[in-house]
Amino acid sequence: MTTLGVIAHSGKSLGDGLDSLRRMLAEAGHAGSPWREVSKSKEAPKQLRRLLREGVDRVIVWGGDGTVRRCIDTIVEEGAQVDLAIMPAGTANLLAHGLGIPIDLEQALEVALHGHLRRIDVGVINGECFAVMAGSGFDALMIRDADDDKERLGRLAYVKAGARHLSTKGRKVRIDVDGRRWFEGRTACVLVGNMGQVFGGLTLFPDARPDDGVLDIGVVTAQQRLDWVRVGLRAATGRVDASPLVEITQGRKIRVRLDKAQAWELDGGDRPKTDQLKVGVLPGRLTVCVPAP
Repeated sequence: MTTLGVIAHSGKSLGDGLDSLRRMLAEAGHAGSPWREVSKSKEAPKQLRRLLREGVDRVIVWGGDGTVRRCIDTIVEEGAQVDLAIMPAGTANLLAHGLGIPIDLEQALEVALHGHLRRIDVGVINGECFAVMAGSGFDALMIRDADDDKERLGRLAYVKAGARHLSTKGRKVRIDVDGRRWFEGRTACVLVGNMGQVFGGLTLFPDARPDDGVLDIGVVTAQQRLDWVRVGLRAATGRVDASPLVEITQGRKIRVRLDKAQAWELDGGDRPKTDQLKVGVLPGRLTVCVPAP
């Protein structure tokens, strides 16, 4: 029998809230499941380790991308074999969207309790895990600047922040993929993806799959607003790789060297500036509850 544990970010909301989740779990026969609430995503790893010591084999995570990512990081770090069930209570919910998990309390809980178990890859960048996407340049600046407005504007905060950086000139980069030089030049954005889609259904990596054992890497050489419009139109049709301003490949080990330190991000969370990114993949490392195929 599955032993459930709950990590709940008290500042995030979904449906009628955490009281409803408690009630629904009790009605499903899990009234005694250990429950840990956190007020910040950085508190989640400590509480998850407590749940693992108590013997849970499935953890329900109520929160946004930051809380989910930190839990994944902890699962990998601890070498734990535990199922991850996501209650998407954040702003973007990138991993939930990518896996088809409904942004709905009742439906998401049905998946968490009775869904299909799917093994997916986990990316590792500069020692931290990600499940969806990581990168440096335009995307990192957008995510960094959206933080102040996310609670007030929701997803529109990303649009507002992105508009500020459409004329960024980018940095000179050198990128090696599986030990061979793949790209050298100026780029506004370097992205590494485990999944193809981000919020809004925008497809950035048309051929990406979270269980193929490789990561997709892309560069965008846009230098002005009109360039970004062209890239955006290609992405909206699902074939951004057809743009002359985009180059994409796949690999297992990736190293990015920048001519100057700049911000980077993973799964929607910004990080301090760096001048290099070291990226790898852990094939099939994470088991996630997803809707039945």
